[in-house]
Amino acid sequence: MTYVSRSQLEGVGFTAEEAERRVALFDLVAARWSSVFGSTVPTLGYHVPGRIEVLGKHTDYAGGRSLVCATEQGLALLATPRSDQTLRILDARRHDTRVFDISADLESIRGDWGNYPMTVARRLAIDFGPLTGADVAFASDLPFAAGVSSSSAIVVAVALLLVEINCLDRTAEYARSIRSPEDLGGYLGAVENGRAFRGFAAPAGGGVGTMGGSQDQTAILASRPDALSQYRFDPVALERVVPWPEEWIFAVAASGVVAEKTGAALAHYNDLARLTARLAELVPKRAEGRTLGGSLMDNAGAARAIADRLTSWPDRSEGSRLLARLTQLDGECRLVIPGVADALIKEDRLRLRELVAASQQGAALGLRNQVVETTTLVDLALHHGAIAASAFGAGFGGSVWAMIERADGAAFADRWKASYLTRFPGHADGATVFLTRPGPPATRLPI
Repeated sequence: MTYVSRSQLEGVGFTAEEAERRVALFDLVAARWSSVFGSTVPTLGYHVPGRIEVLGKHTDYAGGRSLVCATEQGLALLATPRSDQTLRILDARRHDTRVFDISADLESIRGDWGNYPMTVARRLAIDFGPLTGADVAFASDLPFAAGVSSSSAIVVAVALLLVEINCLDRTAEYARSIRSPEDLGGYLGAVENGRAFRGFAAPAGGGVGTMGGSQDQTAILASRPDALSQYRFDPVALERVVPWPEEWIFAVAASGVVAEKTGAALAHYNDLARLTARLAELVPKRAEGRTLGGSLMDNAGAARAIADRLTSWPDRSEGSRLLARLTQLDGECRLVIPGVADALIKEDRLRLRELVAASQQGAALGLRNQVVETTTLVDLALHHGAIAASAFGAGFGGSVWAMIERADGAAFADRWKASYLTRFPGHADGATVFLTRPGPPATRLPI
């Protein structure tokens, strides 16, 4: 049975061609529903996209800025409320199910995809009290652990479902702290990283295990079709909307190097957060109350003042890393992102390519989060005629975006993937390239 129609999806901003693919994804979920949930019928539907971090490499948790959009690809979810506190959730593509009771004492399973819905359920129970559960089935056409926010899409989807069926948005607690999609993005960022958010205290159980920010959740919830959004973080604030050139499209290549935030990758990711926290302690006292990123963006001399304090840093190796991270963060937030937004508006390809290259170099030198596969993908994209290209996401693997001419989209994707696999044939099973324009945000669909 078809629960979501093409016309519904076109109505929220999908092209006819992409709407057909979304319908097929919902049909897959519907076909697998009865295998776990029997004769019950889904009554709720959501499409929750991934996101492209066009720019904003490790900036959000520093209170910096990002330039983002949603992907057309994403997660199709069907659900129906239960009469108890149990959440049964089926990954319809992988035929994999997680079942648990929602509770403030729930212990999630790190290193397992169930960590994400369990963390959401626990935090909402802590912040809002006992919750009604649901039967849930989803399917995603986002590459897994590739830096396109497949895990945050699950977080957002489960949160939207539980908020709706429990009427949390009608509570006084919700109204005091969450008044917009951007606010919800900030809150769900805190759910993932385990931090406090406005009136909600940091939970004893923490988050999913990463000390990230709220860029992914904000992009998923508040992006606009056919546009990029420039956001400032902590708190989340929209700075401007940048129209996307109609004749361009994104090609996104997943490298096949898993960027899942577990094990060594988690340690590297959180080490960058640790360095950023150390830098925040060096913000001049006259800027107290501002985030590190806010201080850098609002005061052109802030970076120099912090750099001066690093000249006498007792651990010279750490001091060098702190300076490199400071340089990357300052350049990305204060110069690169506003410059790229301006260049996109003017369709100034030369300036755009120059600034994106500076961002990529900042990631290599200041974040040290690039691997040879992502660096090669950037070089190959430019070789094959991309307007600009950059790795994105947490790093240590993951994906690369390329801005290309829409008319050359399919042919470019084939050339890019073929040349990459010539260099790295061992990634044939995991590497993939898909095309997307900036897509609609997370959407509730009547079924």
